[in-house]
Amino acid sequence: MCNRYSAILIRLFAAMILMSAGAAASAAGQAIRPDDTGLSKESVFAVPTPKVYSYGTAQPGEGKVLPRAYQGAPPQISHDISEFLPITSQSNLCIACHDQPGEWGKKLEAGAATPMPPSHYTDLRNAPGKVTDQMINARFNCNLCHVAQTNAPALVENTFPSGHRR
Repeated sequence: MCNRYSAILIRLFAAMILMSAGAAASAAGQAIRPDDTGLSKESVFAVPTPKVYSYGTAQPGEGKVLPRAYQGAPPQISHDISEFLPITSQSNLCIACHDQPGEWGKKLEAGAATPMPPSHYTDLRNAPGKVTDQMINARFNCNLCHVAQTNAPALVENTFPSGHRR
C-alpha cells in the first residue's frame, strides 16, 4: 500500500516539474519589463516621494468631532496631541480631561471632553464584568486605538453605513 502511494506521489511530482519547465520555456522568450511587474505604473526601481499631510492644530475643545466609522469604533482625536507625546503609563495627559466616569450617559456640552467609556475601567482579563473606579493600566496607551485627524484624503471611498455619530 505504501509503495502505491509513493509511486503516485513520484508521478505527480514529475508532472509538476514538466509543467513548470514548459511554462518557463515559453516565458523565456519574453522579457518582463520592471514597469510591468507591479500595480503601480512606474518602475519598481523608482523611489516615490510620499505626499505630505498634516495633523490638525486645533486645541482641545476646538476640533471637529468626526462621525465614527462603525458602531463601537474608537473616535478620532479631534485636537493636536504633539505636546502630549509620548504617552506612557507614567505620563498620560489624556486622562486629565477624559477620565470622567461621572459624565457617562450625560449630554455633552460643545467642546466638552468625551469621557472614556466603561470598557477603559474594566479589566477584561481578570474581571471582565466589573467596572472599577479607576482606568485600567492596560488602557494607558491612548493612541494605540485612537488616531489624530489629518488632512489626508481617504485611499478608497467608504460606503459602509455606520449610523453612529459620536
